[in-house]
Amino acid sequence: MSSYWSDFVKDLEPYSPGEQPQISNITKLNTNENPYGPSPAVIKAITEAADDRLRLYPPPESESLKQTIADNFNITASQVFVGNGSDEVLAHVFNGLLNHGQKGPLLFPDISYSFYPVFCQLYAIDYKKIPLEKDFSINVEKYQQPNGGIIFPNPNAPTGMLMGLEFIEQLLEKNTDSVVVVDEAYIDFGGQTAASLINQYENLLVVQTMSKSRSLAGMRVGYALGSQSLIEGLNRIKNSFNSYPLGHLQVAAAIAAFDDKAHFESSRQKVITERERVTSQLEAMNFEVLPSTANFVLARHNQKSAVDLAVMLRDQGIIVRHFSKPRIDQYLRVTIGAEDQNNLLIDNLQKILQA
Repeated sequence: MSSYWSDFVKDLEPYSPGEQPQISNITKLNTNENPYGPSPAVIKAITEAADDRLRLYPPPESESLKQTIADNFNITASQVFVGNGSDEVLAHVFNGLLNHGQKGPLLFPDISYSFYPVFCQLYAIDYKKIPLEKDFSINVEKYQQPNGGIIFPNPNAPTGMLMGLEFIEQLLEKNTDSVVVVDEAYIDFGGQTAASLINQYENLLVVQTMSKSRSLAGMRVGYALGSQSLIEGLNRIKNSFNSYPLGHLQVAAAIAAFDDKAHFESSRQKVITERERVTSQLEAMNFEVLPSTANFVLARHNQKSAVDLAVMLRDQGIIVRHFSKPRIDQYLRVTIGAEDQNNLLIDNLQKILQA
């Protein structure tokens, strides 16, 4: 703590990202990265873009990337906002679209991303956590109350559970005076994007990332899809903060990733196949596994402590995620890895449980 800090800084409780160990011989199943690398076309695009042009500022509006994204979702470029990872995009969303204290608190699930309350604290946004049901599903009826906006991940994190489009439409129709943000980091692993509803609902904003299904976590590219009026608001925030959020290499990589649809589909399907296999094998070992449409599963054993399991797996060089939060403190969130990584996880769990 320093006397030079602004007054509010000392009260901030910063978000702690998933552990990123910088050591070898680790099977890393804790941060939901894609186990399959980016398209070879992405590597080629980055290599070709790494030239003398790097001395120049990139186009501030990233028009070529916006058009590529728009074409992918059958919308217009004016309905697309891009930023330095979906976290930055979401930060602008919280600040620019969800700060309406006079209308009521921002609503989001009580079990969800831990950075949602952090953003609320950073931007002085009043919020209210809405409890999930006993089966960890979202009850749309609980969101029928005065609010300054609604945001939720779909599928939810860390549960991996999906809300269908019919329920999202109910939220939109019953909250026409508020922005409803659907945070779709994992939607490509089994869900249906709400982007198809954008032209029907002016209050809908969909946020996605290139980090998961397109294997570009290291490039930091995120985007939002919505009505022109919502996108205009986000651009006003962005251009009051950083006019150049995406560099030449990020834009080149992202466009190439979108263009190689065959690679995207192949890696996506491999993750889905491995998720179903891992789920089946965990259940055979007496784990309860929540139904997931993400690239991870949330599971608990009917006898072994989640903390103990996490420690014993780590002793074997396997890192999974444990949350010390009410209702999920006996669960482990396990990222779906490549086949060999998943085999190692299952083999070690079998040995631990048989000991």
